[in-house]
Amino acid sequence: MRFLITLSICLLCSAVHAEEKYKELFNGKDLKGWEGDDRIWSVQEGLLTGNTKGVKLEHNTFCIWTGGEVADFELEATFRMAPGADGKVDNNSGVQYRSQRFPKNGKYAVIGYQADIHPAANYIGMLYDEGGRGIAAERGQKVVLLPDNKKEISKLPGKFEEVDLTKWHKLGVRAVGNHLIHMLDGEVTVDVTDKDEKNAEAKGIVALQVHVGPAMKVEFKSIRLKTLEKAIADK
Repeated sequence: MRFLITLSICLLCSAVHAEEKYKELFNGKDLKGWEGDDRIWSVQEGLLTGNTKGVKLEHNTFCIWTGGEVADFELEATFRMAPGADGKVDNNSGVQYRSQRFPKNGKYAVIGYQADIHPAANYIGMLYDEGGRGIAAERGQKVVLLPDNKKEISKLPGKFEEVDLTKWHKLGVRAVGNHLIHMLDGEVTVDVTDKDEKNAEAKGIVALQVHVGPAMKVEFKSIRLKTLEKAIADK
């Protein structure tokens, strides 16, 4: 009995220890730990805000986390988008990960994997390869990415209906090796295995996107990151 109690306590402590590894990347006060175009990115009423009103973009631009590169990790970003003039969200955003800077398109340009924030029902939570292969997996797809832009695609279970992005939602990413999972409010949107070794990314930076096109506003109130050690990642 004493052994079982001790084991239970150890397991509980391990679970708590794993949860404590989450790090909040946004302090709710200012852009400390982030860098981006200060005409666009700011903190408004405690929210990390990207607003392109009055700014003409030639390329997508990003607010980049300066805390270093990520490899195997779990990330959660709580977000919402403001409606456009017609009352609907008419542009898009996203969370970049394992990405690289791309100065050819500007000081704050980034390319690489993106968990997309998009008003289209088949695009919200999809995997988009910014500056590379484009749409890698649409929402509701399980995909194996292969060399030469080939894919193996099957359907995920569930209903993937339109989402009101003007309300708060939680976008999740779990990246372990070449296995990438995106989630929206706890439900898997894409499940991708990237076997295209030429284009796959093993590590890189985290960044938040504003997109060219109609003026847009995206807000984040929490961005949490947990780095996975191999023992945890293999579970």
